[in-house]
Order: sequence, then structure tokens, then C-alpha cells
Amino acid sequence: MGGIMSEARLSIRTDPNLKKQAQELFNQMGFDISTAVNIFLRQSVHDQALPFRPSVEDPDSIEARRQAEAGEGKRYASVSDLMADLDA
Repeated sequence: MGGIMSEARLSIRTDPNLKKQAQELFNQMGFDISTAVNIFLRQSVHDQALPFRPSVEDPDSIEARRQAEAGEGKRYASVSDLMADLDA
């Protein structure tokens, strides 16, 4: 018996810049974010796992990315200044 499939709404929070980049990428691939998320969910359920292997980052890399995104951390006027600090 063919029936109308009901839909559930899913709301997620993400960085606006990431959303824009994802929209552009998926548009180039011929679909929207909703379709991409549904592909991700279906593949995850099919595989009973994530459809990709997450990479594990060391804590220093995670903290460095957090600082960069927050505009924190050291800044250098030139590569020479950076190298001098690294050599110190």
C-alpha cells in the first residue's frame, strides 16, 4: 500500500560561514543541505557507523584552532618575528 511519507523536522546549530560554504558545495553537486543531511543520515544508518572516519586531533591543535577562531593567541608582524620567537 503506497502512502504519503510523513516528514520530521530537524534543527541544527552551526557556524554561519560553515553553512554558507556547505550550501555552495552542495549546490555545485546538485542538491541542498537538507538532501546532504538526509544522505548522511541514511548512510550512517545503513553502515551503523559514521560514513567517514573522523580524524583525531591532538589537544594542542584543537586549542590552536579555538584560539584562531576566537582571535586569541600570539600575532606576528612578520615571518622573521615568528621565527625569532620560535628560536627563543
